[in-house]
Amino acid sequence: MANLSHTEFVLLGFSSFGELQVLLYGPFLLLYLIAFLGNTLIIVMIIADTHLHTPMYFFLGNFSLLETLVTMTVVPRMLSNLLASHAVISFTGCMVQFYFYFSLGSTSFLILADMALDRFVAICHPLHYGTLMSWAMCARLAGAAWATPFLAMVPTVLSRALLNYCHGNVINHFFCDNAPLLQLSCSDTHLLEIWDFIMALAFVLSSFLVTLISYGYIVSTVLRIPSASGRHKAFSTCGSHLTLVFMGYSSTIFLYIRPGKAHSVEVNKVVALVTAILTPFLNPFIFTFRNEAVKAVLRGQMQRLKGLHEALS
Repeated sequence: MANLSHTEFVLLGFSSFGELQVLLYGPFLLLYLIAFLGNTLIIVMIIADTHLHTPMYFFLGNFSLLETLVTMTVVPRMLSNLLASHAVISFTGCMVQFYFYFSLGSTSFLILADMALDRFVAICHPLHYGTLMSWAMCARLAGAAWATPFLAMVPTVLSRALLNYCHGNVINHFFCDNAPLLQLSCSDTHLLEIWDFIMALAFVLSSFLVTLISYGYIVSTVLRIPSASGRHKAFSTCGSHLTLVFMGYSSTIFLYIRPGKAHSVEVNKVVALVTAILTPFLNPFIFTFRNEAVKAVLRGQMQRLKGLHEALS
């Protein structure tokens, strides 16, 4: 039965910094704005330019949308709390934030796996690429990646809402993360922890395994390409994706799958910033500076804007 005496939670955030936490507001706000604008720009480019109407950029657009939504779920409240003397979140608001953060995060991993499958088919089975990665198949893969976590997270968030929170209402984090919530409960959370592990296997480790297997075949195929330029071209299409895979999986496995995750709270907060704001911030730069097609589209758009400006002046 839920403990109805708690209508809100207190988020400690970065209060351990004392009055210095206010100094974090400017850098975090800048990172958030760049992440939001950069990922939005990628989405707009992919929609507007027909050269990017391919499965690879379709999945990239989905990933950029997810990065935007993840930051919107966590960062605005974190920023406002940095300036507040008493940072609180309602019980309902906490459950909603929990639901969307973990649903969107799980979807991100499935989209990364979809991107790996796309590169696997493109490099290992190029003659069948148009058939295997048809728009119908891409829509099914993306639809499953979005729908499955959002459905699977319903019993998870309901179980948190029904816990008895008798160990206070102070969450030592900047958002409603899983471990701090469980630490406040005096209910038996053994089955919930097993369910959490099953969810991690289903979304994080399984997608990571798909990515590893896909790139195992990709590396094997690329190494058989006789020309150095051919090998370089094949690997260059995967470099951006592999960078995001490393950042996303390393931080998530550290936070949610490694043993002993209940301690080192301050370290956990810093690592959580990687998924909440750093990866969304870096995503546009990774795909801009490492992707020739995106750079070509950007150059074309800049030239059109320059020509329009000269015509108007």
